[in-house]
Order: sequence, then C-alpha cells, then structure tokens
Amino acid sequence: MEINATRRAFMRSAAGAGCGLLLGITFRAAATADPLENVPGHLRPLAWDPHAFIRVDTDNTVTVFCKHTEMGQGIHTGMSTVVAEELGATWSQMRATGARADTSLYSNLLWEEQMTGGSTSLVNSYDQLREVAAAARQMLAAAGASVWGVRVAEVLVADGEVRHPPSARRLAFGDLADEAARQPIPETVALKRPEASRLVGSRLPRTDVPAKVDGTAVYTLDFRLPGMLTAVVVHPPRFGASLASFDDRAARAMPGVVDVVEIPSGIALLAHSFWEAVRARDRLQVKWHDAAACTLGSADIVARFKGLSDTPGVVARETGAVTPALSDAAVVIEADFEFPYLAHAALEPMNCVVRLSAGRCEIWNAAQQQTRDQAMAAAILGIDPDKVEVTMLYAGGAFGRRACSDYTGEAIHIAKAIEGRAPVKLVWSREDDMQAGQFRPLNYHRMWGGLDADGNVVAWQHRLIGQSIAARHSPDWIVDGVDEMSVEGAHDHPYRFANERVDLHSPEVPVPVLWYRGTGGTHAVFSVEVFIDELAAAAGMDPADFRRRHLQDDARLQNVLDLALTGSNWGSPVEPGRGRGLAICRQRDTRMAQVAEVSVKNGSLSIDRVVTAIDCGLTINPDIVVAQVESGTVFGLSSTIASEITLAEGYVQQSNFDAYPVLRMDQMPEIEVHLVESNEPLSGVGDMTPMLIAPAVANAFYAATGRRIRKLPIGPLS
Repeated sequence: MEINATRRAFMRSAAGAGCGLLLGITFRAAATADPLENVPGHLRPLAWDPHAFIRVDTDNTVTVFCKHTEMGQGIHTGMSTVVAEELGATWSQMRATGARADTSLYSNLLWEEQMTGGSTSLVNSYDQLREVAAAARQMLAAAGASVWGVRVAEVLVADGEVRHPPSARRLAFGDLADEAARQPIPETVALKRPEASRLVGSRLPRTDVPAKVDGTAVYTLDFRLPGMLTAVVVHPPRFGASLASFDDRAARAMPGVVDVVEIPSGIALLAHSFWEAVRARDRLQVKWHDAAACTLGSADIVARFKGLSDTPGVVARETGAVTPALSDAAVVIEADFEFPYLAHAALEPMNCVVRLSAGRCEIWNAAQQQTRDQAMAAAILGIDPDKVEVTMLYAGGAFGRRACSDYTGEAIHIAKAIEGRAPVKLVWSREDDMQAGQFRPLNYHRMWGGLDADGNVVAWQHRLIGQSIAARHSPDWIVDGVDEMSVEGAHDHPYRFANERVDLHSPEVPVPVLWYRGTGGTHAVFSVEVFIDELAAAAGMDPADFRRRHLQDDARLQNVLDLALTGSNWGSPVEPGRGRGLAICRQRDTRMAQVAEVSVKNGSLSIDRVVTAIDCGLTINPDIVVAQVESGTVFGLSSTIASEITLAEGYVQQSNFDAYPVLRMDQMPEIEVHLVESNEPLSGVGDMTPMLIAPAVANAFYAATGRRIRKLPIGPLS
C-alpha cells in the first residue's frame, strides 16, 4: 500500500523533530520526567518530543499514544489491538496512554480537530494506525536484516520478535529499538491481509482493567501536583442569572481556605482540600440578579413546543407529496411524543487541573475536545494555542458531557485570577453538574401516518421541536437551518416511504444543551419505532412483518432483524401480562435490532429480557462490543424508566441520584447479544446502543397491556 503524499509529508516532518521520531514511531527507552505525585510513569509528561503514535522501548514494551480519550468505552484496547496486529507484537507487550493535544498530529480525521465522540474513534484511526504500525514492522525487519547481514525478505516479524528463520536467529523488539530508529522511512507499507489476523476479532483482555481494579488508574480526581489548591464554584441557581454581590468573610475564616475569587461563571473558593472548599462554600453569602434569568418551568417549555408542532418547520427530508397522500389515505394516525431534559450523570463529575507558568498553560483532564480546550485556554490567557499543553487522563464516564469545555474554562479562569501562584484542581460536585451543567435537549414530536386499504404506508410526516445543540456549540454544523444532530434517527431512518416529510423547529430556550450518548437518536428513534408499531397495529400486521414490508434494500439490516427475532423466540406464545416489543435502526453505518420482553403485574413494569443483534462491520474486540451493547441498554433503560431533568420557575429540581434515579441491579434484565461476523468496514457502536431500548420496551408494554407510551420516562404506572 503506497503512502499518500500528505502522510509522507507528515512522516518526513516528524522525522526531523529529533529524538528518533520516525513515522510517528519512537524507538528508544522512555525518558525521565519530573516527578509527579501519584502518577504512574506511562502517564507522566515526557521530557522529549511526544509526537508519536507508537513508542518501542528497549525494555520490549510497545506504547500506543491514543489520540482519543478513554472514557470506559475501551478505545485504548481497541487501538492497541490494531497496532499489535499490524506490528506483530504480543498482547503482553502492549501499553496505552492518552496522547497530548496536538491537532496537527492527532486530529480526528472526520472532523479535523482532536476530539472523541460520535462513535468515530476507531473508524477514523483504523487505517492510520495500521499504516504506522506496518511501517514500524518494516523498520524492525530492516534493523534485523542489518544486524544479521541478511536480506530483508528473509526476516519475519511476529509474536514480539524479529526472526531469521533460515538461521533460527531471533531478537526481541527492544533489542533492535536503537537500530530500527536508524532505518529509512518506508516509501510504501505492506498491510497484513485480513485472513492473517491473530488479534483483531479476539476477546483480548482490556488494557485499562488491571489498573482500574487495583486502584492505580489515574483519573483527574486522583491527579495531584505539588502545592496544588482545590477549587469549587458557586454557580447561579438559575441559568442566565448574574452576580449582584457576595460576602466572603465567613467563608475566608473557615479552616484551609486560601482564597475566594470571582470568575465569569460564578465565585470560586480555593482551599487545601475539596471538603474544606465545600464547607466554606456553604458559608458564602451571595445575591443574584435575576433580570435575565430563565424563569421557565418544564411545563412552560413543553407547551411552547407543542404550539410550534402545529406549524411547519424547516424541511430536513422530503420525498413525494405528503399532504395529498394523507388526504387520500384509508387510515390516518396522529401521535405526539414528549421527551424531557436528561443529565449525562457520568460517575466521575467534571474536574480539571491547571498549572500556569511564564507564558504557558498545562492542563490535565479527560476532555473530549482537546483542540477546543487549547483554543479556549489560549483566548482566556492571551497566549498562542501551542503554549497550551493538554494531557489526557482516564475519564470516569462522559457520554458527551466532557465535550463541553465549561468546567475547563472555569479552572483556567481560577488559575488566572490567582495569577498562577499555585496549580488549581477544580472539582464539580454531583449537585453542580446536575444543576449547573448541560443537558440532552427536551423534545416534542408530532407524527402523522397514512395507510392504504392494503396496509401500506402511503404518507409519513415527522415534525421535531427541540433546541439545537450545534447552535450553541458548533454553528458551522447547521446546514440550511437544520442541525443534523436534532433529526438523526428521523431523517435517516431505514424505511422507504413514497411520500415523506421530516421538518424541524429549533426554538431558543435559556437552558444549556449538549451532545449526549446517542443524541438525536435517543428521542427520534423512539418516535419512529413506536409510531411504526402503531401503524402495524392499524394495518393488522405483525410488527416485524410490517417493518420488513417497508424497509429499504439493506441485507445487513434484514439479517440483524432476523437474528434478534430468532434469538428472542419472536412469535411464540407468552403468558397474560407479558409482551415482546421490537425496535430497529441504522445509524453511523451500524445496523441493530432489539427485542425487549416485559411483564406488567399489579401495576408494576418489569423488563425481563433484552435480545440484541448488531452488525458493526469488522469487530476489533467482540467483548468490547458486547460491553457497549450492555452498557447502552442500561443507560437507555434509566431514561426509559425514571431519569429526567425538570425545571420549576427556572430552577432545576434534581440535584443527585435520589431524585434522578438510574437503573438499579434489581431492575436489570437478562441481556443477550448476537454479533454479526463481518468483513465490512468497521463502524461506530457506543452511540448506537442506547437508542433502541426505550421503543422496544414501549412496544412490549403495548403488547402486554394494549396501552401506548408516548412520553418518557414511563415513571410509575397509573
């Protein structure tokens, strides 16, 4: 495989960076870093140029510098697997750590900025890592040939060794690291054939699990710097409120308190520990201006959105002529759907460590948007972005919440306010993140469907009303008035309708919204899949047969549908009070079908079994895909059953898990996952997996009770 001109230019520029850096590969022993308390060596900043994807050390370890954040989704394992496969390393050699922020090297190739999201990590890294690893393999082979004085063609790289089979000589990677660094850059790389894979497709143990089990894994909450202060922030109790005045005398008198400073988003208290800072925060007396504050309640917002559903919005998809088709339909069904704001509720709330020095800024966090963090820090401090160094640590969950830099910006403002005299660790409490954070938007949908006398869908109209996330965070992503994230799952559903219209209203509401695991699919797929069930019932057809009749030509989707139906014993009898429900979708080029089996007894809903079939193309590690399906099912079930953020006169009513319940162990269903073995290009998984469980459960509830669910969460049954 010939390396394209752009990549060759990168290789040559990287090779000139010094310290043996070639092809994004470093062959040398790890350098010594300044000692940092409680930080394992592989997470410490490097004293030499860190711009590498792979480091082969003389101790025979291979470290992969992952440009994407490890948030629990297993990306370090997936990327290491791709490298180990192409390099010819053993799994025991592999190490993984987050790369530093550098858009020129570590950009997400789909979005041209360094970021983690949208289930794109392996999709955009796969070919890149294969090429780099293949080049490293060829350089190791050339090094072995040089040492032994033989032809490169006689040298084999496999199982962590460089071998010369004719003479039975062999050397470990580490033994050849120095010599490999002196080899020329390969003009072309020969990638391994898929059938030669040993590791890709295997259930390899995750690279991050041992450290997470024994407690040595470093999250931002664990990270410490000498002389560091811990900061907490008092935020306005209503979105849009501004600071009027504050009295900090009682707070400053509390033990451990070092300073109280005003920043754009509130008031920060700095102390020697989190507990000291929180106790002082409770003593702070604050008055707020509410003139520009949000005073809406959830009911007010829903009423406004419902009113908008009576008028056409901006067209996101249109085929045929919907209005006359509806007029001529034998049966017309109309349904409204309502979805609340949702919190991401990551296990580790937001946090960030910042250290300022002369003209420089160092950031340690687990952000999803490194490029934007660099740009924001540079703007706040008045320095160039290349003077901002971002080191990735593990994230205790994210789900899109760490794609917003609000908390990182606060940490930088605090460090600036104290003139950088100490490193600052900002810590948000659960209450901070629940009440002053960013949410999955509240949405209201209205749908119309028309059937002919034979039960065929002759008209389909879907109107969505919800805040645009892109308008707040990425305005350039809005095309012709449509934020694609608002309509994903609606404008790109897998069905074929001759007359269809999908339109969108994007009203402005002073409540901050943000991307969320599955984003638009978490509401649009629900509406589509519940409504298609309603049309199937009106046509007197089995929901699976009705879907097959209207599906686009997609053999892979048909296959996962069949797998889910077979695995769930679809069509077999169930006892009274039980029901099965089906939902399917095709998002991010992944196909998925899910069947939920529920029981309703004595006014109580139980989700008993969930069967999922998924085709995500080439599977790097089946265990991780299964884990994503399982975790996505749990994530989606929480918002299906009980999770919601509500407002009353502008105040968020939930502050912790007592009022924002998530799925508990005794509510956990049996989960069965069927993976399709495929040589199709790999596609995203994580964002897909929460989308189907809510409509599958709602459809199962209908099968068990004859009652439709059109509003989430389901909550207590009345």
